[in-house]
Amino acid sequence: MTDFDALDVIVVGGGGAGLAAAVAAAEDGAQVALFESERELGGSTQLSAGMFTAAGTSVQRGLDVEDTAERHFQHYMDLNQWQLKPGLIRAFCAAAGPTLEWMLGLGLDVPAAVSPDAHTPGLCRAGVEDVWRGHVPRDQGYGLVQVLDRARRERGVEAVLDTRVERLLFEEGRVTGVVADGIEVRAGAVVVASGGFARSPELLDRHYPQARAAGEALFVVAAPGSRGDHLGFAEQTGSALTGQGWGLMLPTAYFQRYHHWQAGFPPKSRVYVNGAGRRFMDEDASYAVSSGIILAQDGPVWAVFDEKARLGLPAGYADWTPERIADEVRAGRLLSAGSLGELAAAMDVPADALTATVARWNAGLATTGQDPDFLREESLAAKGSPQAPEPLAAAPFHAARVLPTELVCTHTGLEIDRDAAVLDRTGTTVPGLFAAGEAGGGVLGMRYVGGGNAIANALTMGRLAGRNAARGR
Repeated sequence: MTDFDALDVIVVGGGGAGLAAAVAAAEDGAQVALFESERELGGSTQLSAGMFTAAGTSVQRGLDVEDTAERHFQHYMDLNQWQLKPGLIRAFCAAAGPTLEWMLGLGLDVPAAVSPDAHTPGLCRAGVEDVWRGHVPRDQGYGLVQVLDRARRERGVEAVLDTRVERLLFEEGRVTGVVADGIEVRAGAVVVASGGFARSPELLDRHYPQARAAGEALFVVAAPGSRGDHLGFAEQTGSALTGQGWGLMLPTAYFQRYHHWQAGFPPKSRVYVNGAGRRFMDEDASYAVSSGIILAQDGPVWAVFDEKARLGLPAGYADWTPERIADEVRAGRLLSAGSLGELAAAMDVPADALTATVARWNAGLATTGQDPDFLREESLAAKGSPQAPEPLAAAPFHAARVLPTELVCTHTGLEIDRDAAVLDRTGTTVPGLFAAGEAGGGVLGMRYVGGGNAIANALTMGRLAGRNAARGR
């Protein structure tokens, strides 16, 4: 490991938050070093779609979308039932738009074009927001990381890879550096941006037990470095934690093991029913709210589709393919029957309710293109798929259990203030310590506001943390 002298700022973690912090600190004239536990930079940001939620941006203005940071703040707080600190969230929403503009200035490409999904560059509907705020960059999360990494190199920030920070130097109530590979490295301030703890079963049991409730169906898409190092730093420095029990779980079928980029998608012609055999939601509702809706149901939730829908699934994916569904049926794990009545018996739901549910869906959305109960036509249009789905009429009929199983990120982090400074258990700032991304708690709340929330949090609070660490507040 390189010897460092006269460092102003050390950044722990080389994902989106860490890179943003390092670049921002260097722009303020600080001497910065970045320590990353893995062999490459990028973390979970590099694995993401790179979507960034922000308000009042040049991209929005280019599409004549009127939006403000205050409007973003109000929506953010309302969706989280005002269980987050308003001062912190107002600061985040106010800084998110300028942070996106900063990224555009560094070379990020987000065209002023309407995007139908999280993978087409432009502006899309990110969640359940009142105004479209999802900014999708070209080349996804990989492209975003490349922009930040180029800026890091241009500003002379050295990245020390494959080096895990073991502990912080905490002397006389102040953080003064880190210990990595047994070597003390000192600095005026430390920014913790080491990610979440999705890869640690023990920490999930302690801080996000809901994820473990998925049982064998649980799969994790966070980066390998998401081991919860920030939680150990909290114990060492007496720092407060916030966000206990919060995180992001995406609803998927029980057999899915990959994010949809690899897994594929369930058929458009499908109905979600609960233990009463009744439809209860828009099947394409944003994952900002869909997991909560599913968990609120009494009994298992099922995705019901027919043979025509199965055969219409495209090949080339890992999970949602005609062959994979057939394999699950043969193994007896995915329910299948020659009639809706027989399927209802296998699902242990009332046959008359399931039959009526499918009949209503066929007569409504599948025939008229209108869904008066759950307005699914609006979600389909926002996803660039306005055509009505096919009716469910071709036997055999199938039912796959649906539940929150895909763990994306965790929200328990070091409690921070509006400057991204870490607070101790009395609510007082810990001198020399800042945090951002999943490691900085209090921005990602009980309700994930929509696609791009985590990226916006990482880059916005990372930038604030880096700047404030460099300036010594």
